Amino acid sequence: MAALKEEYLPNYTYEDYQNWEGDWELIEGIPYAMAPAPTITHQEINSKIIYELITELKGCENCKALPEVDWKVADETVVRPDTLVVCGLKNRGSYLADTPTIIFEILSPATKVKDRNFKSLLYAQYGVKYYVLVEPAGMFAEVYLLKNGKYKLEGEFKSETYTFELDGACRFDFSFEGVFDI
Repeated sequence: MAALKEEYLPNYTYEDYQNWEGDWELIEGIPYAMAPAPTITHQEINSKIIYELITELKGCENCKALPEVDWKVADETVVRPDTLVVCGLKNRGSYLADTPTIIFEILSPATKVKDRNFKSLLYAQYGVKYYVLVEPAGMFAEVYLLKNGKYKLEGEFKSETYTFELDGACRFDFSFEGVFDI
């Protein structure tokens, strides 16, 4: 069998994406169906992440925590991280146009490979400073920091605290202890 040529692959844009039913991500023109509805554990963990971020970001007027918002990276790439922090939010439209400073992805069997590999490369390419992978099965998180265009593992966290340094004077201590207390 002959290999598929690139011109035969689908190539969709944000305009197409807006008309689709269901939950999708669009990565370099190729649509990816989102995983089935998140589990209760997934939602509990995400709620606790949001709560911790909102609590810690009260002192930083420039940075906002947002759950499950579309980030339009480019006309052919739209992703929806579980949770993100954006600093200097300029656009309050139907999607985020600014590059997030922190992205949290909660892993599931259906998304683990895409989140660990493809999205990691995508987020690094577009300058997301911190990428946090949360593993509900093991109740831990891996914090990655972007250095020289690649993510470097800062550590694995279950109940420890990690200090995120955002733009300007904003920095905060994020406690993972409450995130996994379910």
